[in-house]
Amino acid sequence: MIGLLLFVGSMSQAQIQDAWVFFADKENVQASLDNPLLILTQESLDRKALHEVVIDERDVPVNEAYIAAVKSSTGITVWAKSKWMNCVYVQGTLADIEALTDLSYVVGVEYADKDLNFPNPLPVVDKFELENQSQRIEYDYGAAANQIEMISGDFLHQEDFTGEGMIVAVMDSGFPNFENNPGYAHVMANNRLLGTYDFFSRTTDVTGTGSHGSSTTSDIGGYVENQFVGTAPNASFYLFRTEYGPSENPREEAWWVEALERADSLGVDVVNTSLGYQAYDNAHYDHSYEDLDGQTTFAARGANLAYEKGMLLVTSGGNQGNSFGTVATPADAIGILAVGAVNAGGNYVSFSSRGPTVDGRVKPDVMAQGQSAAVLTTTGAVDFSNGTSFSAPIIAGAVACLWQVRPETKNFELMEIIRQSAHLYQNPTPQMGYGIPNFESAYAVLMGLGAEDLAREAMIAIAPNPVQSHFRVSLPLFVGQAVVLIYDTLGQLIQRNQVTHTLDQVSMELLPRGLYLVEVKAPGVVNKFKILKQ
Repeated sequence: MIGLLLFVGSMSQAQIQDAWVFFADKENVQASLDNPLLILTQESLDRKALHEVVIDERDVPVNEAYIAAVKSSTGITVWAKSKWMNCVYVQGTLADIEALTDLSYVVGVEYADKDLNFPNPLPVVDKFELENQSQRIEYDYGAAANQIEMISGDFLHQEDFTGEGMIVAVMDSGFPNFENNPGYAHVMANNRLLGTYDFFSRTTDVTGTGSHGSSTTSDIGGYVENQFVGTAPNASFYLFRTEYGPSENPREEAWWVEALERADSLGVDVVNTSLGYQAYDNAHYDHSYEDLDGQTTFAARGANLAYEKGMLLVTSGGNQGNSFGTVATPADAIGILAVGAVNAGGNYVSFSSRGPTVDGRVKPDVMAQGQSAAVLTTTGAVDFSNGTSFSAPIIAGAVACLWQVRPETKNFELMEIIRQSAHLYQNPTPQMGYGIPNFESAYAVLMGLGAEDLAREAMIAIAPNPVQSHFRVSLPLFVGQAVVLIYDTLGQLIQRNQVTHTLDQVSMELLPRGLYLVEVKAPGVVNKFKILKQ
């Protein structure tokens, strides 16, 4: 038996637990791959072809017979499923969940309570690989002017890039009165609400719990003439409810990944999720800082697979700057663009979760206005709210507009061009990451030749800087290893190191304080940095 097996110890067998149950195989795999329209929409196939994304076994749905058998098992409730990771999310007693491992097609169980899993568990998924100007538009942005102009989103609109033809999925807690909200009348009138789904109730009614989703969506697609404009007012939308407001439980992570899979199958380009997972009602399920390495949590694994499938995910960095401190998941994921919050003047606000991740990567990636951000209420009135929940959709809409410029661009290229446009790119900080992006300069890079090469170079970064004793080298996923050369101010080579994704730390403990030149060499890429040893 492979996978993550139970260590019961003295734990009560009657206590209800949450877990992911993983299956060994799928049915009709080859038939599905031979005729992918059986499992994906034409829009999804077109996007994958444009971005050279391979359709593989992970796109094939979970075996419904397996799900039915698990549902009928004693004491088991099935809450969610994931085709990418070939599993279901269940609740039951320890004994009932452990009994599922007797099923011949169950290969492992991963408990939300990490104390119930063996240390250093076997990974359940493979590491992913990466791979004409029109008539100018002049909007009166009203209350949204500052948050759009701060990132030069207005420039994209003036160039007639307003999200038209781009598909955005918003995953949140509830979207009450969306279809009758005057702030979305333009979306409804033009049939740009493409679909809705509630993963809790398994219905198309996404009223949900609270109006958070309606507010976040307004910062992308809302429009009230002379009062408010979202960053991508002409995009098309799917609305997915993945949160159950009255409680915090890891099944929300499971719903979130399931929604990503549905978004991929429907041909979604950009996903906005103003959600984060760290603390749960059951403290045994909490994610520690050590879990937030971008690859460990279920949400991070799902985000990385969505990234591999070609979508571009934008998420809130989190509002735990004054409590937990650092970004939660899925903001820690390698394949996600995490957004922190600044005020109207472009300065960091203390509630915004900070970086770096436990493995030393820069997070948040970029910043946008999250203090007194303009939003639309469920009646279409203009209001103001605080939180990285609103920073993320402001960026997500701008991402959709920028991608509209050259939709053949790969997601990792676009993400790195956006990071490279940010004002702190050369000197990222734990509070601000790479800083506030400039979508006008990102547009200029995207329109130029060699954007892919620039993005590849931009994907190599070092942090922290200044350095006390060690710094980490962040490599793009398509670069297996690199050589790090450290020179003194006279140009003399004084240290040579080799780094990989897992061995990415370079020591400067033996070097005296001062300024050094660091050169990172990888196949086809050479990046140079100035670094200060304190």
